[in-house]
Amino acid sequence: MDLIYFEVVCDEEESKSMSENLRVRVLRVAGPGYAGTFQTYQVQCESRMSVLDVLTRIQISQDSTLAFRYSCRAGMCGSCSMRVNGKNSWTCRIPAERFLKTGLTLEPLPNFPVIRDLAVDMKPFFDHYRRVIPQFVPKNPRREEFANIRPHSLERSEIDQHIECITCGNCFGSCSFTGTSSKYLGPAALNRAFVAGRDSRDSAEEQRMEILDSHEGLWGCHTQYNCTEACPMGISPTRAIQKLKRRRLTHAFRSLF
Repeated sequence: MDLIYFEVVCDEEESKSMSENLRVRVLRVAGPGYAGTFQTYQVQCESRMSVLDVLTRIQISQDSTLAFRYSCRAGMCGSCSMRVNGKNSWTCRIPAERFLKTGLTLEPLPNFPVIRDLAVDMKPFFDHYRRVIPQFVPKNPRREEFANIRPHSLERSEIDQHIECITCGNCFGSCSFTGTSSKYLGPAALNRAFVAGRDSRDSAEEQRMEILDSHEGLWGCHTQYNCTEACPMGISPTRAIQKLKRRRLTHAFRSLF
């Protein structure tokens, strides 16, 4: 089969007509403990550019000192998360054209220590995540055959949505309580505890509940749904937390009789 190649030629004048000037305000932070100041850039915004594309263009052509984090560029890793015009988001998935009229304002994710500019330290987030025993702890470690959990079973359907978390930290940055308490476990950790605890093969449920049964865990959630609104994957950590609360209360009542 012969291959046919098509070449699209775009002259300079046509290229200019296909792009518009975008005003970008970036919160620049020199390092941990420093107050940030906004710096303004002007970027030629072309069709189908993402906010992440705008940032990389600034870094390459205007300011090589601008710091931010990204990896996959395809909405699979969550590394490029930051605050975009007041909302926590993945910058690789947001069209830059959306902000041509309003301008674009970029800030680091809230509730995280800032390393520099738009790059934050994820260590507190993952420290809390590890506390809830997020890994699968088998009841029978020597079991060789596969456990049969059907895709449409109640056990699976209850956690189906919640297993999609990619630990991007958007929910952590949106939670009002993580902003006031450094010890609060946060929505992502509690969501993971819910998923792990619903696995009938897991043996660490009681141990997890002892960790969660505190104001730093389940009872710190004020049910404001901020984390749910911020999740790019459409997960509701709030619902997972509410289900964990009901399970804890049910267990407590049963233990009385």
